[in-house]
Amino acid sequence: MMLQETPVLSVRGLTVRYGDGCPQCASHLEKNRCTSCGAVWAANDVSLDVYPGEVLGIVGESGSGKSTLMQSLYFDLEPTAGTAYLQNYGAGKKSIWEASAAEKRHIKNTIMGMVYQNPIRGLRMDYSAASNIAEKIIAAGSRNAGQMTERAKELLEAVEILTSRMSEAPKNFSGGMQQRVQISKALANNPALLLLDEVTTGLDLSVQAKVLDLIRKIKAKYGISILLVSHDLAVIRMLADRTIVMLDGKIIESGLTDQILEDPQHAYTQQLVHSLL
Repeated sequence: MMLQETPVLSVRGLTVRYGDGCPQCASHLEKNRCTSCGAVWAANDVSLDVYPGEVLGIVGESGSGKSTLMQSLYFDLEPTAGTAYLQNYGAGKKSIWEASAAEKRHIKNTIMGMVYQNPIRGLRMDYSAASNIAEKIIAAGSRNAGQMTERAKELLEAVEILTSRMSEAPKNFSGGMQQRVQISKALANNPALLLLDEVTTGLDLSVQAKVLDLIRKIKAKYGISILLVSHDLAVIRMLADRTIVMLDGKIIESGLTDQILEDPQHAYTQQLVHSLL
């Protein structure tokens, strides 16, 4: 991984604030809430880059801003301020948050793929597994039924779901299988960037291990860049090349994953690492 490469994603100054804010916000924040006006800074001046073929891990406790970042990138949340550039959109010169509604749909359907913590957010539970994948392909403009069926087969095989079950609805599947269908749907149009938001939370340990192993295989097979959010350092250790640590809406530490885990600098990161040992 060569960091002089052009980033697949470059985020600068992402801020998501609930409430109007006030001049005292800068100096009166208690955790991420202003004691003067009550505004909550869910993300506070967050900047990061994701490089081609890299897994960038984001770790932090609940409320640290991890999911706010992901939801902003996938247009589920409207940022208060900041810019985000994708190499594959507007030649990397136009912020995705300035895109039109049609452009945002294009970005969601072709350039990025999202896997939510709760599969209900990413899948139509009453559609078949194959139809979930086809829906994503149709949204990107394809209408060839034969090609869609072949692509669905290929992707479901890649996530180790029997093609004999491709006509079954995800509501009949286990949590781990639902996550795998969600991953296959996210990959439908060969996105440059995969967003994984707490994808193993709530799964049994043995199922977690299978899903993580699958993500590793997919990265190796497709060479995709991944932004991986987790509160679990064991997940980050297994998958991430570099890691960002978030607390109270801010990035407090970043570096190579090995460095962060072996020599954490910030007191909060030290506490996280020691809780893993």
